[in-house]
Amino acid sequence: MTAPRLGMVAGEASGDLLAGLLLQGLRARWPGLTSQGIGGPKMMAQGFETWWPHSKLSIFGYVDALLNIRELLSIRKQLGTRLISDRPDVFIGVDAPDFNFGLETRLREAGIKTVHFVCPSIWAWRPERVEKIKAAADHVLCLFPFEPEILHKAGIGATYVGHPLADAIPMEPPREASREALKLSEADTVIALLPGSRKSEINYIAPALIGAAKLLARPGRRFVMPVVPGLRGLIEPMLQGADIQLIDGQSHAALAACDLTLVASGTATLEAALFKRPMVIAYRMNALNWWRMKGRGLLPWVGLPNILAREFLVPELIQHACTPENLAREAEALLADAARRAALHQRFVQLHELLRQDTARRASDAIATLIQA
Repeated sequence: MTAPRLGMVAGEASGDLLAGLLLQGLRARWPGLTSQGIGGPKMMAQGFETWWPHSKLSIFGYVDALLNIRELLSIRKQLGTRLISDRPDVFIGVDAPDFNFGLETRLREAGIKTVHFVCPSIWAWRPERVEKIKAAADHVLCLFPFEPEILHKAGIGATYVGHPLADAIPMEPPREASREALKLSEADTVIALLPGSRKSEINYIAPALIGAAKLLARPGRRFVMPVVPGLRGLIEPMLQGADIQLIDGQSHAALAACDLTLVASGTATLEAALFKRPMVIAYRMNALNWWRMKGRGLLPWVGLPNILAREFLVPELIQHACTPENLAREAEALLADAARRAALHQRFVQLHELLRQDTARRASDAIATLIQA
């Protein structure tokens, strides 16, 4: 078949990363592929034409959504109208379900085939989303092996494609090269602080991670914090009294270099597991968002490594438990227990092998089948 034209939407840094990896694989199959819509720098590096930047969708929770609802609805309406006029061969919504489901439903009703990449966490919370997925997506590309069965029972087409990060991240992380690139001594104990990529995450989570770093500070310990471009000015005032090396982006280098990470719940926890790094998962949010979400949880775990393992492999310190003291205590316990770290490493290797499925090939096969149907 000829190279397809894609419409795409990816929100925030994690969606841009996933979409960029997917586009890289799709272009290997279809060198003449074209793609347009909402995306970020990882997608643009693969030839994506950005009509709006992905930062427009980088919001979290009900409060942020309400504050930005008018602009979001306007962008979605304009984008839908433009895509219906241009009529791509297929539209791929990458995560961002609150934005993409409404758009996908409109496009599907207009006769455009739709794919949703990343099954929403209906197995963790908000099971009512199944009906929205059914209305929105002709097919769902699932990152995790247990998801297609759930969707098939609801009559939704779905394919397990593995996780593109598992293909992109080497089984043996480049520790020495990453330390050299970040100017870190091999003798140092390196702790990576990953507070998230949204402004709200920086405001709520970074202070706890920085406070923990102050408590963990010892001779021979180094702290690095990757910062999303544009957010350095938000973090720098928080660093008073803390010896923390800020680095622009380079979260993968920080994870490869570190001995342990304090990491915000989200895609970064899976990245930490794929880099085989022991971690303490942290999360705080607006009190209203927390009140609305805590009653929706269907699982006892929040972090992706724990969800996939179906047990508490690594500690989770959420909301009121996310304090500098608790983070420092759990980190010290991990640093002191070599046997526990070795066991975690082995479990993370198994997880990596499970998720490494040549995602781009599987995804392109599913997309090609859908286009030709």
